[in-house]
Formats: sequence, structure tokens, C-alpha cells
Amino acid sequence: MSRASVILEEYDPSWVSKFEAEKQYLMAIAGEWHYGSIEHVGSTAVPGMVAKPVIDVMFGVKSLEESKPAIEALVNNGYEYWPYKTEVMHWFCKPSDAFRTHHLHLIPFESPLWQERIRFRELLRSNEGVAAQYANLKRELAATHKEDREAYTDKKWPFIQQALQHA
Repeated sequence: MSRASVILEEYDPSWVSKFEAEKQYLMAIAGEWHYGSIEHVGSTAVPGMVAKPVIDVMFGVKSLEESKPAIEALVNNGYEYWPYKTEVMHWFCKPSDAFRTHHLHLIPFESPLWQERIRFRELLRSNEGVAAQYANLKRELAATHKEDREAYTDKKWPFIQQALQHA
């Protein structure tokens, strides 16, 4: 199976409307499991940030257990489910693993992971210095781990932790 490469693009203002369109679609197909809010997270949610052109959607649920039936509803409507970090989320990509336009994270609303992602997004939106350092790190990692998305993602984690500790 071919995997999507790590290719960064300059910020695209259309990412905001792509998120809004997906949010409406998700409410139509999985709204019964929605709890709290639906948030645009990840680098496409940060004006000016380089990013993989994949819209990250964080969809609040009451609990992972109660939202399990949403997996089938989402798979039947264009999402691929991957059992990734199943102790904290239900994770999906769309339309396929090889070509991704969206990542969907069903996460318990206000859980530690939820709060961490919101805090990091807000830090990047409000602190140009941290945002520039993160963009530089992403460019370096994309160059060295172009064919290894997991390594690319994992190697960003120490920076994210450190930035949140100092915020």
C-alpha cells in the first residue's frame, strides 16, 4: 500500500472554508455523537503556517465508548478508520491513506488531549516567534522524513511539549 508523503505547502486561506464545509458535512453524518465543539486544529488552522495540505478536524464526543457507533457511520461516508492512539481518540483520514485531504480526530471534549491541541493552536496563532521556530522544524523534518509520516509527526512532539511548558 502506498503511503502519503510529507509535502509541505505555504499557507492557503481556503483551508478555513474547507474546514467549515467539512464541519457541516460531519454534523450531517455524525452529529448524533457530537458533544462540545468541532475545532480546526493542526497547522492548517494557523494563518501563515506551512503545512501538509490536510485539514485536521477535532470533533468533540462525550466518550470514546459512546462514540464507537460513529466509526461505522463515518466509514460509510468516505472516511477510512485507523486504530491509532485508540486510548485517547478515534482517528480517520479521507479519502484514503495514500491521498489525504482530511484527518478526523474524535476526542472526548475537554479531555487532556483536547485541551493540549487547543493550547498549541492558540500559542502558534498568538506567538510569531514560536510559530517561526515550529515552521522551521517542520521544513527540516519534511526534508529528512519525506516518506515517513510517523517519524515526521513523532519528532515534532518534543518541540510541542517544550513550547506548551514555556507558554
